[in-house]
Amino acid sequence: MADSLAYKILRDHLVEGTLSPGEEIGIRIDQTLTQDATGTMAYLQFEALGLDKVQTELSLSYVDHNMLQTGFENADDHRYLQTVASKYGIFYSKPGNGICHQVHLERFARPGATLLGSDSHTPTAGGMGSLAIGAGGLDVAVAMGGGAFVFSCPEVVGVELKGRLQPWVTAKDIILEVLRRLTVKGGVGRIIEYYGSGVKTLTVPERATITNMGAELGATTSLFPSDDRTRTYLTAQGRSKAFTAMAGDDNAVYHHQLTINLDELEPLLAAPHSPDNIVKVSDVAGTPVDQVCVGSCTNSSFHDLNIVATALKGKRVHPRVSMTVTPGSMQVFEMIAQQGKLADLIAAGCRILESACGPCIGMGQAPPSGGVSIRSFNRNFYGRSGTRDAKVYLASPETCVASALLGKIADPRRIGPYIKPEVPRKFLINDRHILAPAKDPSEVEVLRGPNIKPLPMNDSIANNFKVELLLKVGDNITTDHIMPAGAKVLPLRSNIPAISEYVFSVVDDTFATRAKEAKKSIVIGGENYGQGSSREHAALAPMFLGVKAVIVKGFARIHKANLINFGILPLTFQNPKDYDALEQGDKLELKEVRTSLEQGTPIRVRNLTRRTTIVAEYDLTPRERAILIAGGKLNFVRLEREGTAPAVEGYAPPKPPTEPKKAPAKPAAQKLVSTKHATTPRKAAATRK
Repeated sequence: MADSLAYKILRDHLVEGTLSPGEEIGIRIDQTLTQDATGTMAYLQFEALGLDKVQTELSLSYVDHNMLQTGFENADDHRYLQTVASKYGIFYSKPGNGICHQVHLERFARPGATLLGSDSHTPTAGGMGSLAIGAGGLDVAVAMGGGAFVFSCPEVVGVELKGRLQPWVTAKDIILEVLRRLTVKGGVGRIIEYYGSGVKTLTVPERATITNMGAELGATTSLFPSDDRTRTYLTAQGRSKAFTAMAGDDNAVYHHQLTINLDELEPLLAAPHSPDNIVKVSDVAGTPVDQVCVGSCTNSSFHDLNIVATALKGKRVHPRVSMTVTPGSMQVFEMIAQQGKLADLIAAGCRILESACGPCIGMGQAPPSGGVSIRSFNRNFYGRSGTRDAKVYLASPETCVASALLGKIADPRRIGPYIKPEVPRKFLINDRHILAPAKDPSEVEVLRGPNIKPLPMNDSIANNFKVELLLKVGDNITTDHIMPAGAKVLPLRSNIPAISEYVFSVVDDTFATRAKEAKKSIVIGGENYGQGSSREHAALAPMFLGVKAVIVKGFARIHKANLINFGILPLTFQNPKDYDALEQGDKLELKEVRTSLEQGTPIRVRNLTRRTTIVAEYDLTPRERAILIAGGKLNFVRLEREGTAPAVEGYAPPKPPTEPKKAPAKPAAQKLVSTKHATTPRKAAATRK
């Protein structure tokens, strides 16, 4: 069979189902990663599974999001993450070691591996031929426990790259061109696979920029073949043994195809407030700029910072501009320091930030009121920067540095001869800040601060219930709209009662109060509901507030999966015009919900206020319907083990074991330890050699 590379890797890891688009499949996961904004909840969920150790080939816990320690919350959570990693067989990347995707690409990703991460930009590792998928923390917890990752088999879009990029045109411009053509929902239910003669002209860091920002397409993942460029990168990282040549077959048939002539591209940028609002730099050149930020998991490699430092050498950032630079990892930081490039950046007037997500996730560096910020980041959603009336543009580091020098949006081709980036023959290797798990887990005490609250659980679904239509929103609602990020909110990620106070606060700051008063509610939305981050708090916190269902015109992949995981019905309008017939405040009745889910039939929604009825559909597999009936995935996993999982049409629950197993101890996540009495682990985690 002539396979795409994506289907080759899927086939090699398939444990259930068949590779047919839209069919439910389960794949074996080799590696997992978490970051601290989603990791605390993922590990609380893993503890709730009652297992002694992770079952994956490799699992890593990174700290890169919540680095501002303005209170005890973040520091406490970092301590929890370090101790829980040490106890359960997980490697721990300390604060300051770098952004998870950059570090993982450098030190752990390998061609042909499956990687599941609790961050939507996990597909970064696809730049070296890894099938890397972003998911909610609960899905990652189940994978760490040895469970398959279950999802709908995607189609594969083949993107053929021809030719070679012209000077000052970059990999960032390639993915911006793909976004221009496909939009932020063009990748839903699809894998984006790059091939063609142009691929060999791109280094692994350049490929990783493209696969990273493929998340903005809504794609399941993106990937490149593993070839001589991959071998060169892995060898320079001291990991040549991880190399395997992998590619799709020459005559592979793709479900959809796209061709990009690299030599015809010119510098592009995404204008406010969406990554697919693509314009040519030349079309908006001259727009005054207040802030320039280079970094994020998209563009913070040595390759990127090398170009920026060289362009700034001996020059000065425009007086009006505040410019920040974020090295993506400690490796990048050390290398630019040792080669003198850090001094060039500082002398030019750049503000150097620690190796973390920083302003990309709203952690500092908010632009001035009404300001224009141009960033080498991946998202420019409304308000994400921390300043609601700011105008944020996304562009390559090259366009960013040109704009910083001139004080206005500028085509990088204006600032002089092209700088040919150096490809290091050997990277600086320093893994001292990646801690290995303890050799004796019994010697490790998991430490929990007072901000870590017990994991809330949902109830099994009722057959009939009345709800208030609490909020009606439009198209392209992001997870930032639902559950905002930023320095004020993210420290509460381990405290669902506290963080739930901010649900939909960007849209309606009365939502949380009204939800608690209503006790049961429903939300109505338009197309591409839930695009953006993988943060499961955008489902978990609404569940805590009593949201029972969301009816929309269309869902983003990860958010829909998170709604299912926490027992919130993800419904779509059978007739999209019914969206217009509903108003905020309407009283609704959902009838025979459980019965409909068991039988796989649509759900009738009676509008008691207007005395009308609409029909809501769902695109759910039999297993997903069973998960919803159980009240979420944790309940479902427990019931499966007990042999009492809900029976639905098309899904047969597994038989219970012939010999009863000893029930797992009550998960530690439900027993909180005050920091006042906590002690350090009696045996520290060994340092990785």
